[in-house]
Amino acid sequence: FIICFMACCGLCQYETNKLVRIQSVRLGSLKWSLNAVILLVICLMMLWNRKYQQFDLVVSSVTTKMKGVAQIQLPGEGQLVWDSVDYSGPAQKNSFFVMTNVIVTKGQKQGKCPEVPWNGRLCVSDKDCQKGASTPQSNGVQTGSCVKFDLLKKTCEVSAWCPVEATKAPPRPALLAAAENFTVLIKNNIRFPAFNFTRRNILPWMNDSYLKSCQRKTDSLCPIFRLGDIVREAGESFTEMAVEVTPPTKTCDERPSTNHG
Repeated sequence: FIICFMACCGLCQYETNKLVRIQSVRLGSLKWSLNAVILLVICLMMLWNRKYQQFDLVVSSVTTKMKGVAQIQLPGEGQLVWDSVDYSGPAQKNSFFVMTNVIVTKGQKQGKCPEVPWNGRLCVSDKDCQKGASTPQSNGVQTGSCVKFDLLKKTCEVSAWCPVEATKAPPRPALLAAAENFTVLIKNNIRFPAFNFTRRNILPWMNDSYLKSCQRKTDSLCPIFRLGDIVREAGESFTEMAVEVTPPTKTCDERPSTNHG
C-alpha cells in the first residue's frame, strides 16, 4: 500500500526550471560579446573555406557557322567565286578557320621533278643526291638523281607534288581581302548538371528573322560577328593579317596547292 501511495504521489508532481534574471550591464555585455565573437569566427571560417559556395564542373559546347561570298582573280585561273565551303576548314576546338590568301601552283600532280634550290640543295652530279633523303623543309623525297632546275642551276630530283611550289612571297594585298566582311555565327551553350542550370547565348525569342538582320554594332546580344570587327577589337590590322601564310596543304587529287593565311 505504501509503495502504491508513493508511486501515485510521484505521478502527481510537477517540476519547472527557475529563471533568475540579473540586472547587470557588465554580465549582459560579456554575454553578447561572447555571442558576437562566436558568430564572427563562424562567418570567417565559412568565408575562408568558401563553405557558403557549391561547385560543379561546367559542360559547354561552342559551334560556329561562317557566311560570306567573295570574287577573286587567281593568276592563270581567271575570276572565281568562293563561298564558305571554299574558304572555311573543318571545325577546331575553341577556334574556326578562314582562308584569306592563296599561292597557286598550276597543274600539280604526283611525280618526279627538280627541288627548288632554297628547299633542297644545288648539286653537280648524282653523287651529291642521297636516294630516300628528305628534310622538314623539302617538298619531297630525293630520288638520287641530279637534274637541271634551270639553265644555270641543278638540284636533286624529288618525288613530290610536281611542279614544286617555287613562290614563297604571298600576294599583296591578300586575294581574299573581302573576308573582312565575312560573318561568323557563334553558338555557346553551358550547363551545370548538379544544379540543372542551362544557359545559351541565343535566347528563345531570337528567331530566324532576327538572326538574319541583327548587327553586333547596334545590338550587344547579336551572336553574329564580322571578322573585321573581331580583328580590330584584338588591336590588329585585318589587311596585314590576311597576307600571312602557313605551310601548304596538299591533297591526293590533281589540283593547285594552296597556302592558307
